[in-house]
Amino acid sequence: MASTKRGKNREGRMTLAEHFIELRKRLFRSAIGLVAGSIIGWFIAGPVMDAMRGPITEIAKQQGREAMLNYDSITGAFDLKMQMAITIGAIISSPVWLYQIWAFFVPALTRRELKYAFGFFFTAVPLFIAGGVAGWLLVPHIVSLLTSFAQEQDSAIIAAKTYFDFIMKLVIAVGIAFVLPVFLVLLNFVGVLSAKSIIASWRWALILIALFTAIATPAADVLSMFLLAIPMVVLYFAAYGVAWLHDRRAAKAADRLEAELAT
Repeated sequence: MASTKRGKNREGRMTLAEHFIELRKRLFRSAIGLVAGSIIGWFIAGPVMDAMRGPITEIAKQQGREAMLNYDSITGAFDLKMQMAITIGAIISSPVWLYQIWAFFVPALTRRELKYAFGFFFTAVPLFIAGGVAGWLLVPHIVSLLTSFAQEQDSAIIAAKTYFDFIMKLVIAVGIAFVLPVFLVLLNFVGVLSAKSIIASWRWALILIALFTAIATPAADVLSMFLLAIPMVVLYFAAYGVAWLHDRRAAKAADRLEAELAT
């Protein structure tokens, strides 16, 4: 035990038990943040639901049909409010639990890895938020279009939980799609993927973007599909541009090193 302790002090490493203690501390703080955020989410779930109900209200006006959200069980409204409170709480408390994750892994990273992690984190988060906003803006148009396929004499009575899940999946999917170019840049910086490989696959990238936007938006809604595809294409080529600059800088550094060794 004494030798282990001396080794820890000399090398600056934590023991396995200390790692578990640190993890427990980070998880506890994250849980506290989530609970506090969920309490706030419980009180603002109503206004959030009102905002989500907006497209349903527009259906009744535009299509001249009865449209409303429906709870198919006695506990349905309570269950949905709890789900919304936890979801909102996770969003509100994200700075807390993201920092705890960050603080747990940072000591194990080298200076170079830390630089890449910083760049990835502070680029990915704004892009994910931008993607989520784009998905949210698409929701009214998509809901209106999909419900328009019902016959005029039919009502649009939509299960509230299904409606909430549909919106959340759309927003999260679009948010993740906006972050994918950052992964390309990260792979390039660590030497896994070259800029030449990224641009060589541009046709496949455009096909995959088209497939994703066709799934995320109704196939008949070409306008929404293009509105979603355009920023994704721009981000893909922007990722190539960053990777090209990095490869060019790395090539120049290699040439300088080779010249120095030759002399």
